[in-house]
Amino acid sequence: MGFFSWLKTQFLCHLLLGYVFVCSGLAINAMQLLTLFIWPFSRTVYRRINCRLAYSLWSQLILLLERWSGTTCTLFTTRATYDSFGSEHAILILNHNYEIDFLCGWTICERFGVLGSSKVLAKRELLHVPIIGWMWYFMEVVFCKRRWEEDRDSFIKGLHNLHDYPEYVWFLLYCEGTRFTEQKHRVSMEVADSKGLPRLKYHLLPRTRGFTTTVQCMRGMAAAVYDVTLNFRHTKTPSLLGILYGKKYYADMCVRRFPLEDIPKEEKECAQWLYQLYQEKDALQEEYERTGSFPGPVFVPPLRPWALINWLCWALLLLVLLGSFIWGVTCSGSTFAIVALLIVLTTVSLGVRRLIGVTEIEKGSSYGNQEVEKKSQ
Repeated sequence: MGFFSWLKTQFLCHLLLGYVFVCSGLAINAMQLLTLFIWPFSRTVYRRINCRLAYSLWSQLILLLERWSGTTCTLFTTRATYDSFGSEHAILILNHNYEIDFLCGWTICERFGVLGSSKVLAKRELLHVPIIGWMWYFMEVVFCKRRWEEDRDSFIKGLHNLHDYPEYVWFLLYCEGTRFTEQKHRVSMEVADSKGLPRLKYHLLPRTRGFTTTVQCMRGMAAAVYDVTLNFRHTKTPSLLGILYGKKYYADMCVRRFPLEDIPKEEKECAQWLYQLYQEKDALQEEYERTGSFPGPVFVPPLRPWALINWLCWALLLLVLLGSFIWGVTCSGSTFAIVALLIVLTTVSLGVRRLIGVTEIEKGSSYGNQEVEKKSQ
């Protein structure tokens, strides 16, 4: 093990990363709160500022993936599709098999300049979570309770509100609704059998309601649906913990572009289109398992320096402030202040250790067959 590989496994490094992320996140939330005063005068200016603030936070996670762990993301797609990235609004469909699949999706967003304006469908519980939930609130992310009758109006309104967004929006959907496990797959295929649908080997049965509603609401705005099928070389099963400890993974992503006008407008036909898409995704995964590669031309988007520059600026600022604070407390000679500082540092350390054990922040899902665990009604 080299020195830098050893360094990436050390708790103090993890503590530094956590400190910078948490403190910068709270500072960004405070700045976002101030931007609310801009909203009544110019929604465009408000949104552009918040896109930059969102980038400042999310790019720190991309830094972990790209620079800290050295994970690579290779695209298998056509030249025409590759050239369209970052120049149009789009709906992204990504398979949900891995802990870090959202990070791989975000790193592609970063490479093509749409990370700050990327959107997800988030569980309403996250709205009350500092940093992440508050960030999404200011970014006009759609929150849901996962009960369609209660969410329908707010879901549709939230999507329609994006039509005048000044930045290119990539809206990420996990149509399977939950991460793939063998137990969930077994129940999901029982649902497929009951509906007379073909079985899938590598995916859960997609939930169609969220997708069909999203397509309907984003017509006239989004130009295409990007179908992204993700896998990892050497049959690796990546984890957030592995990323934190500097483990390198090799992600392969097959991306297919479908113009939105080619997708059926009627809900039933649109749902059938999605079912067919997942059969094709299953075939792509079958080919990958057999050959170790997806079909099509290969592209490796170049790394951009902005995520690293952003993190270095935050780290320098926050470490200077922390050093000044510790020096001031130490020089004060106050026993109470020193003990209080030690308690705070210990609490933060324990908190970061708990965060290290968290392997995923579960995002909200699209609607439809919500009872994957309980079977379809």
